[in-house]
Amino acid sequence: MGEHSPKPPAAQGSAQSGPIDAFLDKAKNVAASASRGRLIFALDATMSRQPTWDMAQSIQGEMFRTTAAQGGLDVQLVYFRGFGECRASRFVSGGEGLGALMSRIACRGGRTQIGKVLRHALDESRAGRVGALIYVGDAMEERLDALAATAGELGLLGVKAFMFQEGQDSAAQQAYREIARLTGGAYAAFDATAPQRLAELLAAAAAYAVGGRRELERRADEGEGAARLLLSQIG
Repeated sequence: MGEHSPKPPAAQGSAQSGPIDAFLDKAKNVAASASRGRLIFALDATMSRQPTWDMAQSIQGEMFRTTAAQGGLDVQLVYFRGFGECRASRFVSGGEGLGALMSRIACRGGRTQIGKVLRHALDESRAGRVGALIYVGDAMEERLDALAATAGELGLLGVKAFMFQEGQDSAAQQAYREIARLTGGAYAAFDATAPQRLAELLAAAAAYAVGGRRELERRADEGEGAARLLLSQIG
């Protein structure tokens, strides 16, 4: 911490090497940041979701691990709970940072606010490229036609929604499938007693956010079931 490696001596006869090297270093950094994917990770934080919230917190790091070799991932946490509360975090670039954000949030009773999540994703994607939206929930208590209209706008911007449902609520399943279809994304169900299933789904969707369809195809060819599932649905 207290010591720094000495700088190598400047090459003789190259008076302009300093500014040139600085320019090249800056260009390299810009290129590196441009290669990172941006993902919106949205969760229902109403009271019934506490066990799954805890599970998602423990496995969300898989999204960062699975995309590290592709250039990295920046994730924004979006959640809703209580009476009309819907919040978004800054974008974070590591599982520790996202885990720390999630650890400070407790689930509270309330109705779903999926429409706000979709509209937020629209605003973010208009401000800068968003590779994908992941949504994890178990219910839907809103007008499906309104959700479908916003989902259609997301689809026009090229933002695919990966809708992951805990449980078997029929209204939620219908809505999640329709949102996924309209955005060109994918739907999958999982059981809270099997966290590995959700971990694999998150990893596959994150891989798409960074590497696109080609990365999902590569993972599917290597035998990843979650990648195959998502690939079979995305438009």
